[in-house]
Amino acid sequence: MKAPAIIASALLAAAIALPASAQIALRTKRIVSTGLTYPTYVTHAPDDATRLFVLEKAGRVRIVDMTAATPTLLATSFLDINAIVDDVASVGDERGLLGLAFDPDYTVNGQFYVYYTNGGTNNVARYTRSAANPNVANAAGVVMMTWSDPFTNHNGGWLDFGPDGNLYIAVGDGGSANDPGNRAQTLTSQMGKMHRIKPTVGGSAPFYTIPAGNPFVGGASTVDDTVWSYGLRNPWRCSFDRETGDLWIADVGQNAVEEIDFQAAGAAGGANYGWRCTEGTSSTGLSGCTAGSPLLTAPIHTYIHTSGTTGGYSLTGGYVYRGCRIPQLRGTYFFADYVNNNVWSFRYNAATNAKTEFFVRNSQMTPSLEGATVNQIVSFGEDAAGELYVVDHGGQVFKIVPAAGDGPCIRPGDIDGDGRVNGTDLGLLLGNWGGAGSTDVNGDGTTDGNDLGVLLGNWG
Repeated sequence: MKAPAIIASALLAAAIALPASAQIALRTKRIVSTGLTYPTYVTHAPDDATRLFVLEKAGRVRIVDMTAATPTLLATSFLDINAIVDDVASVGDERGLLGLAFDPDYTVNGQFYVYYTNGGTNNVARYTRSAANPNVANAAGVVMMTWSDPFTNHNGGWLDFGPDGNLYIAVGDGGSANDPGNRAQTLTSQMGKMHRIKPTVGGSAPFYTIPAGNPFVGGASTVDDTVWSYGLRNPWRCSFDRETGDLWIADVGQNAVEEIDFQAAGAAGGANYGWRCTEGTSSTGLSGCTAGSPLLTAPIHTYIHTSGTTGGYSLTGGYVYRGCRIPQLRGTYFFADYVNNNVWSFRYNAATNAKTEFFVRNSQMTPSLEGATVNQIVSFGEDAAGELYVVDHGGQVFKIVPAAGDGPCIRPGDIDGDGRVNGTDLGLLLGNWGGAGSTDVNGDGTTDGNDLGVLLGNWG
């Protein structure tokens, strides 16, 4: 029974250097080049690999048919609520149709949810797909939540379902400078918060219930029971890690700092992310909370307002890559700056609060081989397989692919990306035992027996 040990020893001796994320050559593949006006987001319906859904600010949800050799933007909108959405005529205006989330049981109940602004109000509404045509939604919807918004900016607008089956909704502080109403720190205000609700299926009001465990249930009668966390300025594009369930919140700063906040899966609600008394980790000198207090949850990453590749002026949050096309990047978080057009990535170990493999991706990400340039990155998105997309506010959608081109998914455990799970991959995994990076096949932060099991399960 010495053979396995001998083989493993030989593989370790022959193993080449672990391929790091920096060595993975990427590019962007243009999916949609024309036909979109101010797109703001791209996503997919559960278990649907055939379509992408793209939001337009003016109140339309468009469908991209992914089944053809060349993805096709359908002429008919999936949903058109332009009549009740702020039809903004400027790319710089922060109002409009901002968020879309499909119910986890969408294939059964046909429900989905949108976030939009309309004449000084922010709204979360429920719609359903047509029974006759899955590419068209029913025109009538119901407003589940609505609140007055004192200014036109800082609306937030992201919403999605967490691993607990609840709907999370990110709302900005209401706008203007320095959060003049201290709304982000005031629990009686819906502004500057992450909300959590449990939507009901069909029926009339109430359209949702309050999930058990919401942190402020049973408190003062004036406190909003839907609040999950607070102290946010303008959360622009959040995401759940589809494998771990961790929540990433990209919060746009004011005059100095952009920040990325993080909540581990299963953590209790009630986190205070510090705005308006802190911007990033710096004190603003404003009231509402105490900068540096242990009661505040500090960001895991910040960057300052500056030109060049080290900073920017307006953060666009992204996703942790969990696709199968580029296994070396599994566990890597991508994000961008809207103004400077920078794209970055890093890996994060929540147990040690450590970031590794931090890279500037501009040379790989912002040019496109189709003759276009990726700029004004307003959002990232995922398809059903976990592959990542980039939304250019100017009207284009791109997919992040290997430099060699798009292609079939690579099996989990194919660490070197050669299309096979074999001894070379095993050698790489054993050679980095206990470490992180691309050998961490299941993305839990450590290369261990769990990753070995996945690799062996896909052998050959």
